[in-house]
Amino acid sequence: MIIGVPREIKQDEYRVALIPVGAEELTAAGHTVLVERGAGQGSGIPDELYEENGAEIVETAQEIFSRADMIIKVKEPQPSEWPLLRPGQILFTYFHFAADEKLTRGFLETGATAVAYETLEGKNGQLPLLTPMSEVAGRMSIQEGAKYLERPQLGRGILLGGVPGVPPAHILILGGGVVGKNAAQIAAGFQADVVILDISVDRLRYLEDIMPANVNTLYSDKHNIREQLELADLVIGAVLIPGARAPMLVPQSALKMMKPGAVLIDVAVDQGGCIETSRPTTHSDPTFVVDGVVHYCVANMPGAVGRTSTYALCNVTLPYALRLANQGLEAACGQDSGLLSAVNVHNGQVTNRAVAATFGLEYHEFCV
Repeated sequence: MIIGVPREIKQDEYRVALIPVGAEELTAAGHTVLVERGAGQGSGIPDELYEENGAEIVETAQEIFSRADMIIKVKEPQPSEWPLLRPGQILFTYFHFAADEKLTRGFLETGATAVAYETLEGKNGQLPLLTPMSEVAGRMSIQEGAKYLERPQLGRGILLGGVPGVPPAHILILGGGVVGKNAAQIAAGFQADVVILDISVDRLRYLEDIMPANVNTLYSDKHNIREQLELADLVIGAVLIPGARAPMLVPQSALKMMKPGAVLIDVAVDQGGCIETSRPTTHSDPTFVVDGVVHYCVANMPGAVGRTSTYALCNVTLPYALRLANQGLEAACGQDSGLLSAVNVHNGQVTNRAVAATFGLEYHEFCV
């Protein structure tokens, strides 16, 4: 199989979908690896290192897309890339279709197959290809929140950990999954006052057991959310429904009860966001203010720490890329139901129930 790795063109995206060891493993298995010139630059990986490990460096994305049987990316294909895709071609990347109807309908017209990192299931229903980026985003959310709470960034002028005689920041985390857990751990290290809300009592019990004393848990309902929003200096939106649009937990009307200069970090914005006033932003222009509340809604947060994120992502994606390359789509999915769950679009049809339901499209089961 010919595997292509184009340079990411989404704004402020510095990750790359394959590291040199991946090129070595794929070529050793008899495959051809094409890497667009400069694809690894944002992650500190020179073209020469890919070449030393068996990859062929090509000059343009057009050549990558025209020659490759499978394209491996990090972010969803951008509109300028849609015409480059063709029927029967596999695109293995993050899609987050449920947050973007235009992308969904545009991809359907290409006839290509979408194998989505974010819906690939591991053992016990885990999402192994989403987990490392959720870990990065959760940890980054506190780092960014601390920055935007500073007064020059229009925040309240709050130091997360406070100082003797002055209380620390109050941080509300909506969702106790991978993002929420990692955010809470970093916030606790800053000595902030942290509350995690979740609808799973079992998850809350687990978090209560592993978290330090300055992290508390509450069941997530409308009353608790409203009460905590009034107290919060920093809110982290960290909810996820695999493959589907994120539930809206913070309506615009709730912003009026929040403190002026409070900060909202909507990590779920790539799945539509869990805050009504959220809209995707970029690392170049990351924030906006609504009703006196600072919103940080960067849709590719891990892209800012490209080297860390690239290696964390490729550690988990490479085994699946090898499986797809070695066995082909149907055989690989036939042997791994988790990989089967990653097929969101095939032959111009939606094969993910949540995506189909989100946009009122017909669902077609992908049979192998």
